[in-house]
Amino acid sequence: MAKKIEATKKAATRKPAKSKSPRTASPEASANELNLLISKMPLWARPGFLVRRLHQIHYALFYEECSKFDITPVQYGLLTTLSITPDLDQNSLGRELGIDRTNVADVLNRLSKRGLLVRQRSEKDKRMVLARLTPEGEAVTQQMYDAMQRAQVRLLEPLLPEERNAFITTLLRLIDGNNHLGRTIFNPS
Repeated sequence: MAKKIEATKKAATRKPAKSKSPRTASPEASANELNLLISKMPLWARPGFLVRRLHQIHYALFYEECSKFDITPVQYGLLTTLSITPDLDQNSLGRELGIDRTNVADVLNRLSKRGLLVRQRSEKDKRMVLARLTPEGEAVTQQMYDAMQRAQVRLLEPLLPEERNAFITTLLRLIDGNNHLGRTIFNPS
C-alpha cells in the first residue's frame, strides 16, 4: 500500500513540461515545476480545486468523444446503470449514481422524452415508479460505449500505466472516506 501511495504522490506532483514528455522528466524537475507552479498559483496546491479542474477536463473529453449522441456523462451513467440493473426506482438510481432525487427525476424526464427509457409503477409497491431502458436506450448505451471509453483513456493518458490503478484506487479511497459528507450517499450495488 505504501508503494501505491508513493506512486500517487509522484503522479500528483508531475506537471508536464512543454518541451519534455512527463514520462521523461526527472522527479527533481517535476518537483521544481510543481513548487514553481504553486508559488505562482496557490490554487494548484488545493485538492478541491484540482478535482474540480479535472472534472471540467473530463467533461470536455467526454463531449468531444460523445458529442454525436447528445448525452451527458450523468445521463450515460444512468443509462449504464439501467442496462446492468433494470427496473430501478428514483431513490435506488440516486444511490447508484451518487446524485439526489431531484437530479435523478430531471435526468429520467430528459431520457424518457428522447424515448431511451420508460417508467412504470411497481407491481409490488404502487408508490414506486421503476425505470427501464427501451430497445433504443439499450442500443444508444451500447453504441456510446467505445466513445465513452476513449474519453476515459484520454483522461488517464498522461499517467504512467502503473499510476493509473493507483489513481483510481486513491479516488475510491477519497470517495469512500468522505461519502457521508455528500448531498447523496453514493452506494452502488
